[in-house]
This record gives sequence, structure tokens and C-alpha cells, in this order.
Amino acid sequence: MKAQSYVDPRPAEHFTRFHERVRRERPDWVYGVVRLVLTPILAFVYRTRCIDSAMVPVEGAAIIAPNHFSFLDHFFIAVLLRRQVHFMAKSQLFKRPLQFIYTHGGVFPVRRGKGDEEAFRTAHAVLERGGIVVMYCEGGRSRTGELGEAKPGIGRLALESGAPVVPTAIVGSARARDWRRLRFPKVTVQYGAPVRFEPIESPTREQSQSGSELIFDRVKYLYGNLCKGGRKRAVRAARAARRAATAAADAMPRPQGGRFPTTD
Repeated sequence: MKAQSYVDPRPAEHFTRFHERVRRERPDWVYGVVRLVLTPILAFVYRTRCIDSAMVPVEGAAIIAPNHFSFLDHFFIAVLLRRQVHFMAKSQLFKRPLQFIYTHGGVFPVRRGKGDEEAFRTAHAVLERGGIVVMYCEGGRSRTGELGEAKPGIGRLALESGAPVVPTAIVGSARARDWRRLRFPKVTVQYGAPVRFEPIESPTREQSQSGSELIFDRVKYLYGNLCKGGRKRAVRAARAARRAATAAADAMPRPQGGRFPTTD
């Protein structure tokens, strides 16, 4: 197994233009082209299925917090949502020619191991204009095939912004590169109920870590259920939950004459 490189020797100034573009502009036509090309591949080759995408807010700021096994996880998330998303990705990916696709597609770099404040400023800029940021709970890709450990970054962003966080489980992508052996795993993405924290202007590392662990516990729950029960059971459970929610809403009192009934 090839060792991961966590240190990018290029100076922080090298990435300034990438941050400025994402802060200033939304993803452009490149995002749509990549989505158009990859959707049939992910749908038919990897048989990708999305469960409970309605958990992602239809408008306004939000953070999507998945586990991370494969470089394809970015695309498994993006092609299955109607809304455009922005990704925080390791700076080593920003090399020609792919950096053109990344920057025009809403991806911004993070220099891992550097305490990269610019990455957080960019994430906040996206959230402040009502966008969606995807940030992996484990900070980087797990190469063991098992879930890793929560890192404080996702908790810090959630606490500083107060934006709702959608825990997300991706199952199957750990074997996504088995295409070299002509093996194409079935991939499932399931979104959980959003989690929201009271904003803290400058959370401590301990507070950030606690927030991350709470979010990642939700991810682990979704992931464990998918692995144990399989996709079909998860789909049935999601449908049953939606029917129950609809029934509960239908049972609520209806307004009479434009007002809700009172006991007075």
C-alpha cells in the first residue's frame, strides 16, 4: 500500500487564488459537465443509490459530513444531490490539469497538518452565502476499509457557523478501485437527520472534538445499519419513517377560518 503524503511542500500563497475563486464565485458550467459525464457511470457501473436525500436542506447553508474511503466519494455525494456542493479537499490534488476542474467545480484546498485557517475562511464564505460544504469527519481517507476516527475540523466548522450538519454514510466505496480487477462494488449513500449546534465564536479544540465525535457517532450508526441490514432494508426503513411522519402531520389539527383552533 502506497503511503499517503500529508505534507504539501508548496507555500500557502500558492493556493490563495483557489480560495479567492471559491469565495467569490459559485461552481460554473464545469460542475454540470462533470456531473453529466459521471452520473451514468456511477448509476450503472457502481449501481449507486441514495437514501433520504430529503434530509439535506433544500436551501440555505448546510454542512454534509460523510465518512471517507475513496477519491470517488466526492462524486458519489455530488451527483446524487440537486443542489451544488463545495468540497474541502487535500491540497495535493491541486495540480494541472485537474486543478482546473476542481476550482471551477467548487472544490477548495486544505493543507493538512498545517492548521490551515484559509480553508476554514473559505468554508465560512460558502456557508455565509447559503451554500453547502462537504467536509469529511475523519479529515482524510481511511485506507483500512474500516471507519477511522473523528477529527476536530468538522466540529469546529459546525460550532463556529451554527449551520445544520447532515451526517452521511457511504458504504461500498472502499472497494471502488477494484475496477482494475473488473469488480465494481455497489455503493449506497444515506443521509441522516441534521444536527445543529449553538454557535460558539472561538470553540476550544476539546469542544470541536466533542462536536465531531457527536456527528461521527451519527455517521457510524447509519453506516452500521447499512452494513448489517443491507440497502433494501435501509430503503424500507426510510420509507416507513417517511410514511409515519406524513401520517403524524396529517393527524395534526387543521386551521379553521384561517386560524388554528384554540381551547378558549
